[in-house]
Amino acid sequence: MVSSKRLYNWYIALVAAMCMVLYGYDASVFNAAQGSDNWLEWFDLDTKADANLIGLVNTAYTIGAIVAGWFFGGPTADYFGRRIGMAIGCILTIAATFMQAFAPYHNLGCFIGGRVLIGIGQGMALTAGPIYIGEVSPPEIRGQIMTFWQMFYSVGSFIAYWIAYACSANKARLGNWDWRMVVIFQMLVPLVILVLLPFQPESPRWWIKRHGNVDEARKALRQIRETEAEVELEVLAIREAVEFENEAVGGSYKALFKDPSVRKRLYLAFVLNVGQQLSGQGTLNSYSSAIYKTVWTSTETINLINALNATCGILFTLNAVWTADRFGRRWLFIVGAIGMGICMLIVPVVGMTTPDVIGAGGTATKTQPVGIGIVFLLFLFIFFYKPSWGATTWIWTSEVFSMNVRAQAVGMCSQMQNVANTVFGQFFPIFLANTGLKCLFFFMAANFLLAVFVWFCVPETMRVPLEEIDTLFGGQNHVEKGEQMLNAADAHHASEKNGLDVQQRETTREIDV
Repeated sequence: MVSSKRLYNWYIALVAAMCMVLYGYDASVFNAAQGSDNWLEWFDLDTKADANLIGLVNTAYTIGAIVAGWFFGGPTADYFGRRIGMAIGCILTIAATFMQAFAPYHNLGCFIGGRVLIGIGQGMALTAGPIYIGEVSPPEIRGQIMTFWQMFYSVGSFIAYWIAYACSANKARLGNWDWRMVVIFQMLVPLVILVLLPFQPESPRWWIKRHGNVDEARKALRQIRETEAEVELEVLAIREAVEFENEAVGGSYKALFKDPSVRKRLYLAFVLNVGQQLSGQGTLNSYSSAIYKTVWTSTETINLINALNATCGILFTLNAVWTADRFGRRWLFIVGAIGMGICMLIVPVVGMTTPDVIGAGGTATKTQPVGIGIVFLLFLFIFFYKPSWGATTWIWTSEVFSMNVRAQAVGMCSQMQNVANTVFGQFFPIFLANTGLKCLFFFMAANFLLAVFVWFCVPETMRVPLEEIDTLFGGQNHVEKGEQMLNAADAHHASEKNGLDVQQRETTREIDV
């Protein structure tokens, strides 16, 4: 039977994981909004004539997220704490929601400003959230818990797409509220997180790293570890790692580029996070409506498919719960990349070998059976993506860095997803318009290359304690080295104390004489 402390450990980790709902919702909300004729009319936009401007609206979010992830998220989480980092991100998201939902008529600048602000907020929350989860979770279930980080992305998409579907089905009655309702619901989850965060413990590793406060760290661990022996062993391991990092490595972020072991991890994590987007998922999430329009003309049908896709995404992500800590991270990466590559091979082949149907408006689409087949293959792609490059990329990134650089490194690496998505998003609409489904061959090649990269370059991190993970990348064991330093310091202090005791005894003897 699961103990109350283990359940509480899951609970506080899942509250932090809810930050990913922000990302999943926002990634889907703009896709839903731009499919609304009322949204286009409110901001005086034409999908063809203003394609670049619509792309800028999407890019504005990623600019804010990249800036926050690279420059603000890490220092905030390190200086003020993981909970404060998440809270600031939620507050900014709520403020940005109002800017977007109530932007004045034809004032696209206000809407874009809200997109930038929401990007900053999510860049802050997405830096602090996975660090908090990794630092409070026991190593034997760390992968399982981090799986829910990715699953909550799917929950965000699920909420956004079903709200969009409901609003689209009632757009005649709702008018401009058909897109406003989708935007406004974005502040629901941040409000829940803000209410719950003050009542859960701060990361014990942050207490020791930032303040050297062993008592507060011990107090936090007692809420989430089974025995006092586990608490003391973990406190000691954290102290030893922090001691080594402060004395031998340095407490600043310079270690990201000076330490060869850390630098290697940084570059590997960069490739994995860029690879997550080059797998095709990021583009499909942003432009799925445009892809489905090559098959169906009904906006309501497309919204329904997107909503079902998000629903299945939640179920598919749960596969990582029983595989991440059983088969390992490398296995998930490789199997997922090969599966996605095969899907991205078959979809364009089906599109090229089946006839087009010319609709009443002169638009070329596919027959219903072909459309269903393509949708099935794209759902199969999500089946492979969610537990592998979806969940496992976040698991691997959040656990491989040492404490002195963890917050900054996770912020930088996670935002490489947005860097890749921004760059690729600038030319994908043109790519899709000129080549149709044949553009998916690019993702096929990218996925097969990613499988090869992981096989040769990425080490397994399953069940390795955070303080000992450096050895996998050619670094020193921070716990062992820190233990030596602490023992030497304790011996030195004991020697000084003994010397003072002897001196006091001799002084007392002289007085007695």
